[in-house]
Amino acid sequence: LESSLLTQPWASVCFGESTFLAKACFRDTGYILLISDLSSVWYESADAEAVGQRSKELNKRLMVHVSSFLHRLCDLMRPLLAGRPDATTSFSCHRAAGGLSLHVKSEVSGLPFYWDFHCCPAPVEMVSRHLVRPLIRMSLALQCQVQELTSLLLQKDAEIEDYRESGAALSRDRLRTEPFQEETFQRNFMAEVRSGAS
Repeated sequence: LESSLLTQPWASVCFGESTFLAKACFRDTGYILLISDLSSVWYESADAEAVGQRSKELNKRLMVHVSSFLHRLCDLMRPLLAGRPDATTSFSCHRAAGGLSLHVKSEVSGLPFYWDFHCCPAPVEMVSRHLVRPLIRMSLALQCQVQELTSLLLQKDAEIEDYRESGAALSRDRLRTEPFQEETFQRNFMAEVRSGAS
């Protein structure tokens, strides 16, 4: 389950006034949920037996096979993780000492449907595998992309300057651009990032 979770994208989800990042993977054998507010990371991994036991406690009137229950739970979570929460399903979260509970309330065939995810702090290795390493890899990839684009812009400026020195002129003056200044660009960009973060 956790290896399958690695291929799932993070999604931004809101519970009341709080915003989280979340990802989940559901199978007939159980599920795993990972959720973070970028200060802490919590997770829950539950097998079919644990899901069956909890479903009996929370949904005494529902008599369905565990795999069907897991499919229904997946169907309820999918719109939330896709950024299109279903109006007929409500989600709420509660932070407790050392953990986070996510409460789901919906209905199945006219009967109420409840589920509670009981998440505990994720181990360091899991946080590293699902959050830290991918972010660092993406950051390095973006740095390489910026360096390549900067090099390309400087080459284009040199090419344009060569045309000008050869006597070429723009047919439309509105297309004129100023030479690219890497230091100015970096300074302005960092100023925007800081103002956005504050």
